[in-house]
Amino acid sequence: MSIRFDAKAMGEVAALLRDATRAEILPRFRRLGEGAVRTKSGPLDLVTDADEAAERVITAGLLARFPGCVVVGEEACAAEPALLGRIAGAELSFVVDPVDGTANFAAGLPLFACMAAAMVRGEIVASWIHDPLGDDTAMALRGEGAWIEAPDGHRRDLQVAPPVPVSQMVAAVSWSWLAEPLRSRVTARLPRLAASLSLRCAAHEYRLVAGGHAHALLYNKLMPWDHAPGWLLHREAGGYAARFDGSDYGPHLTSGGLIVAPDRVSWEALRDALLAE
Repeated sequence: MSIRFDAKAMGEVAALLRDATRAEILPRFRRLGEGAVRTKSGPLDLVTDADEAAERVITAGLLARFPGCVVVGEEACAAEPALLGRIAGAELSFVVDPVDGTANFAAGLPLFACMAAAMVRGEIVASWIHDPLGDDTAMALRGEGAWIEAPDGHRRDLQVAPPVPVSQMVAAVSWSWLAEPLRSRVTARLPRLAASLSLRCAAHEYRLVAGGHAHALLYNKLMPWDHAPGWLLHREAGGYAARFDGSDYGPHLTSGGLIVAPDRVSWEALRDALLAE
């Protein structure tokens, strides 16, 4: 298997995500019929016909373009959890989140996205976060930066916000997945920030911080399709991220939390402000 991500390959995957959203997601937006929205693990974990149809199209397209690769889609993994274990040992693998922000999509809110990340022997090397309504794709290539690109080729580079004190930070904090007593500790300390927010869509939260429009993110649950694309986008935009204990993030990890910040000093300050006992 020849593994090389260049401008051509990046553009081909971006086009695949764009085509899948145009064919399977946008026609269903605000037109989901009865039975088209279902729950998986709980009331906050939704899946729609659009998620499943788009994932099938994207998976088929990746297998055709990269024969022999392993594709781990969120919905396929919900049906077959063992798929998650194939990432670490695969020469080339992809994680796919066909509709990130499914709750927003199902509610008719225009804040959802389609994501994918490529991994070579378990290391994240490329990522894509496509905004179906904005019709552009945030992309990152390991060691070569992060940018947003429109279908006509117009491109602008991404850069994280300059470091600021915690009291001046705007952060997206996903506290609902935190276990007690950490959940209560974090929520009680949110006023230490300048502002906290939740878009209910990790894809757009990562795009927000990678573009310098917010400073930090905090997550607890780390499914790879939710975080591998954004982690690389933020890293290549100049940011720093680590798990709550300071260890490195990897797509094989599903717990341990994640803090995303402009630099390591900011990361340490935010961890101390929100998590320290």
